[in-house]
Parts: sequence; C-alpha cells; structure tokens
Amino acid sequence: MTEYSGGHAATGRRFCLVVSRYNRVVTEPLVDGARRTLVRYGAREADVDVVRVPGAWELPAAVRQVAGGGYDAVVALGCVIRGETPHFDYICQGTTYALARLCVTEETPITFGVITADTMEQARDRVGGKHGHKGEEAAMAALELCDVLEQLSRAGR
Repeated sequence: MTEYSGGHAATGRRFCLVVSRYNRVVTEPLVDGARRTLVRYGAREADVDVVRVPGAWELPAAVRQVAGGGYDAVVALGCVIRGETPHFDYICQGTTYALARLCVTEETPITFGVITADTMEQARDRVGGKHGHKGEEAAMAALELCDVLEQLSRAGR
C-alpha cells in the first residue's frame, strides 16, 4: 500500500490570493492571514500576488483567469453575510458551485476561503476569533494540496 499525504512547504512556489473587496473588514484579515501563513512556510512575499474583485460572485471569473498563469495554487477569499432576502443563498450557492467546478477542471490547485455567515459577528469569529482563521486554513490547504498533487504526478497517478 502506498499512502500520499501533503506537507506544508511553500519555498519556491508561487501563489495567487483572489479576494473579494465586499465586506472588507473581514476579507482584509483573510488576506493577511493567508499571506502570513504562506510566508511562514517559506514563500517569498514577491511570490504571493493578490487580485481584488468587487464581490464573491466575481471570484470564479478571476480565479479561472489566474489559474493558468503559472501559479502553484490559487486561494479564493471572500465573505458573504446573510441579509433579509434570498440574495445570500444565490450568491453563496453560485460562487461555491463555480469554484468547485474550477477545482476539477483546472490543473492549478484552488482552495476555498469564502466565509458564509449569518452575522458580521460570526464572520469576525472566523478571522482570528473563536472559530480559527479561515484565511490561514485556506493557505494551509493550498500548501498541502500542492504537495500531494505533486507527489501523485511524480508517481504517475
């Protein structure tokens, strides 16, 4: 039996953080946490690009564009907070579906760091509060996915 498991080495790798500007009070800490994590594990600041889009709905278009641009991984970051209309459901479902589809159609690893919350308090709890830091988690997932996919490729899988 052969087991493959990814590590967290970022040295020599290039990353793109695609981030929604909407709900900036949450998305900026997502970017900071993801960038800090990638650098902590060996990425150079110059090897972490940030692409800003208006909102979560626009994330898939930008992710698709940069996925073929020589990056080792793309991290999608955003925040959608429930309002009084079904708009939240449509945005969350459409964005999630589109990003999931890109994950299986693009060769570049793509990770999901989009917070979907009922309240601003819940969202803030997910960027360094009592529910961890989703930006850091998405960056860690990118590192691990890069590594395990590289191992599988070398093994001819």
